[in-house]
Amino acid sequence: MPDESQDDALAEAGYRAVPDDQGGRAARGWWDANAQEYLDEHGEFLGPADLLWCPEGLRESQARLLGDVRGARVLEIGAGAAQGSRWLRSVAGADAVATDVSAGMLAAAARLDADSGVAVPLVQADARALPFADASFDVVFTAFGALPFVPDAPRVHAEVARVLRPGGRWVFSVTHPLRWAFPDDPGTGGLTATRSYFDRRPYVESAADGRVLYAEYHRTVGDHVADVVGAGFVLDSLLEPEWPAGHERVWGGWGPVRGARLPGTLIVRAHRPPA
Repeated sequence: MPDESQDDALAEAGYRAVPDDQGGRAARGWWDANAQEYLDEHGEFLGPADLLWCPEGLRESQARLLGDVRGARVLEIGAGAAQGSRWLRSVAGADAVATDVSAGMLAAAARLDADSGVAVPLVQADARALPFADASFDVVFTAFGALPFVPDAPRVHAEVARVLRPGGRWVFSVTHPLRWAFPDDPGTGGLTATRSYFDRRPYVESAADGRVLYAEYHRTVGDHVADVVGAGFVLDSLLEPEWPAGHERVWGGWGPVRGARLPGTLIVRAHRPPA
């Protein structure tokens, strides 16, 4: 019997075009395999029940990007271990539901539910095909979930528009598109642009047999705006959180050195027009 861990070992990484179906389905397996490692590294910063928008440390308790959600029906897509939904249910008074494509992440969410005593309805689902009725939520959000890992982001926006009620709000955070022109280095090595901002090839990690193990997709600011407007939303605001003084935590390519000079996160707020 072949050694599956050996078969899935990283053999190549870089920016290259891959078939959409291969890149789009890679996220499920990667997050299943890496869910616990991710939470071991970042879980304390994320908290068991808190809505953290970005590595800059902006939290919903400060920003209130979702508005007043008390009593509202809220959907989190790409929820990971559902920390955001858990906070919304336990602190903000929302009726929140969490979805993720990864069974590994949802298993971690169930463990946090048990540890915290806050139960979140958890649904395994691809954000491009949400298993909910039309106009069934007041707010939909994601913090670095779903959108970076699919080649066809307009399908996500279309599904969000479908499940939102008229007047409903859609908020999401992603890696700031400008970052894609720079090396993913939190130090001074990440301050010099080495790629074209307009090169939309995804970052891809592959096994020795060429299978895509991980794919992350780049869209320019203009692409994100066009996707949102194209799905029928009204764009409310674009937010680029500044790196706060005294915040020394490094998370991947995010850290105080780059954060003092380059934006690290883009947060988009939009709403479905009232009927």
